[in-house]
Amino acid sequence: MIKAVLFDLDGTLLPMDQDVFVKTFSGLLMKKMVKLKDYDPKQFSTGIWSAIGRIGKNDGKITNEEQWWNVYCSVMGPRGKEDEEIFLDFYENEFQETAKVCGCDKRAAEIISLVKEKGLRPILATNPLFPRPATASRIRWAGMQPEDFELFTTFEDYSYCKPNLDYYRQIMAKTGLTAGECVMVGNDVAEDMIAEKLGMKVFLLTDCIINKNNEDISRWPNGDFDRLKEFIKEL
Repeated sequence: MIKAVLFDLDGTLLPMDQDVFVKTFSGLLMKKMVKLKDYDPKQFSTGIWSAIGRIGKNDGKITNEEQWWNVYCSVMGPRGKEDEEIFLDFYENEFQETAKVCGCDKRAAEIISLVKEKGLRPILATNPLFPRPATASRIRWAGMQPEDFELFTTFEDYSYCKPNLDYYRQIMAKTGLTAGECVMVGNDVAEDMIAEKLGMKVFLLTDCIINKNNEDISRWPNGDFDRLKEFIKEL
């Protein structure tokens, strides 16, 4: 019996061109840090992207947050340890400008409401590369509130990232769910459809699809928000 629906955020509930989103937010962050700390732009870019790359391959021994700061500070030196408050201020302020390059589809909120009406548990399974304030903001940009979800995954609380199956196992451990009780909804073939290997049902949202390996998507239920709504009604 299905008890929960897991949703990706970026490109799924929150429509976006991921490349444009990344370029915009990283540019805003670079501008702030170079101005406040007089960092060398090349060194700072190496610091943040090395850190993001490392947490993308985290092995579960420490949280993604701890891994991020370890790598960032190894590149930026002792001054890097002073930057946490600046980063948090960035996510509360300049980061909000990034909403301009994202869409908002009212059907996303309607689908979350439908999940609740059916007595299912809505879980936001967004790749935990961001801190809690940044993820909460992106939820609001998508027309919802953080409390609309039983939980949402952030780098403070998780020790793996997609497409590592242990990321999904960590969600199940925290929620007491089994794979057979879950549906995973996402737009990224590699990161989201892989949940099927654990025994989850899956749905590929195609509005902002990412299919880097050009896989045949007909093997999974797929379509736009309207088709997703029908899929959830049929659960």
